[in-house]
Amino acid sequence: MTITGGCLCGQVRYEIAADAPIAARQCWCRVCQYFSGGGGTVNATFNKDAIRVTGEVRVFTSIADSGAVMRRSFCPTCGTPLFSEAEPRPHLIVVRAGSLDNPEIARPGAVIWTKSAPKWASFAPDLPRAEGQTPPPR
Repeated sequence: MTITGGCLCGQVRYEIAADAPIAARQCWCRVCQYFSGGGGTVNATFNKDAIRVTGEVRVFTSIADSGAVMRRSFCPTCGTPLFSEAEPRPHLIVVRAGSLDNPEIARPGAVIWTKSAPKWASFAPDLPRAEGQTPPPR
């Protein structure tokens, strides 16, 4: 199966050779709140070698709340956040669920960084929660 997605303006498109994400989580770290404009983000993890990207992306490198060096890719035309790559896990790529053509495939299996969430944040009651970072998928 091929999973597809891209940015709002269509300048960036991607294809992922996978049936489903390895994992999907909702993240409330402060960096994800900046990317989302105030809420948490939903992120789907895939093997990096399974993705093919067309179009220009720009990269912003920063330090995550976990301390990991992160490379965050976005469309330079419309600003859509697309991917994150963590230096400690070079074999994985994290895809922003909102950029997927079918975001239904990225139903979160957990909520992370709840300690950074604002008091008004709501979490799905059936999902496990972690105050910080959980171990990454393998």
